Amino acid sequence: MPKTIQSSSQSPPQSLQTKFCGLTFNTPLVALSGCVGFGDEYTRVEGYSDEMFGAVCLKGITLEPRLGNPPRRITETHDGMINAIGLQNPGVDAFVKEVLPALDFKATRYIANISGVTVDEYAQLAKRLDDSPIDAIEINVSCPNVKEGGLEFGNSHKMSAQVVEACRSATSKPLIVKLSPNQADIAGNARACLEAGADAFAAINTVRAMAIDIKERCAEIGIGQGGLSGPAIKPIALYSVWSVYKECRKHDIPIIGQGGVAGTEDAIEFLLAGATAVGVGTGLFYDPLLGNKIQTGIADYLKEHGMKQVSELVGALSNPPD
Repeated sequence: MPKTIQSSSQSPPQSLQTKFCGLTFNTPLVALSGCVGFGDEYTRVEGYSDEMFGAVCLKGITLEPRLGNPPRRITETHDGMINAIGLQNPGVDAFVKEVLPALDFKATRYIANISGVTVDEYAQLAKRLDDSPIDAIEINVSCPNVKEGGLEFGNSHKMSAQVVEACRSATSKPLIVKLSPNQADIAGNARACLEAGADAFAAINTVRAMAIDIKERCAEIGIGQGGLSGPAIKPIALYSVWSVYKECRKHDIPIIGQGGVAGTEDAIEFLLAGATAVGVGTGLFYDPLLGNKIQTGIADYLKEHGMKQVSELVGALSNPPD
């Protein structure tokens, strides 16, 4: 780990405080699910501080333990990474009994990420977490519906709404729907989820992709395909955030904008597109302390432009697209 990169001992500037679903984030930055494990792994990084992220979205959990996909699970691409981990996790019971008690809820906000293969599984997970100390629940709708022949919940407005409605009836926790980019009308999906009881959105999840080894003449990912993340998907993510923001702004619904954030400019672009908070994920693999740099960069940008709060940037495009 580079010795020259150190986190500040001071708390983030008050201008970076962000309101999200009634919660207060110390900064608008969110560590994304799957990129920092269950949190405790990341706190061991030299130079880490509790003020680096306003919230941490924990590794996805399912009703029962899962071993995940066979290797190869990760491969690098130009300006990105493809992963197909397969939701490896210890199951919700172990998560509640072993993972949550080890987390310091005074240090930051923690968001649980849930996945299911039926609507009922999502509801059971939400209910199991309802009386836990978790601050919010992120619903990963990019999962196959086994009762609909494997069609992803997130690619159908109706099925996405059914999942949200079931979770809403099972918990009073804030519900964040993680929207899939692999659909024709992401704004319409957001509208359906809002009507079903969603409190916020995360846009976007990874983009379906593959990579091929020409020497072996085979797919590099063990199951053939996976989810592309990193700078390569940022333009897609930005437009998706703007599209969802047009649905959300009239209802004051917050969005976590994510997909390819590798520096301060990327984060500010997502805020201008309508994101209330900004997710950092793949970028942490090559710079684990990236959050510190982005945080400082946003504070400097606000000062330079005479702004007092990061909220002044949200949706502030001078020439918004139709």
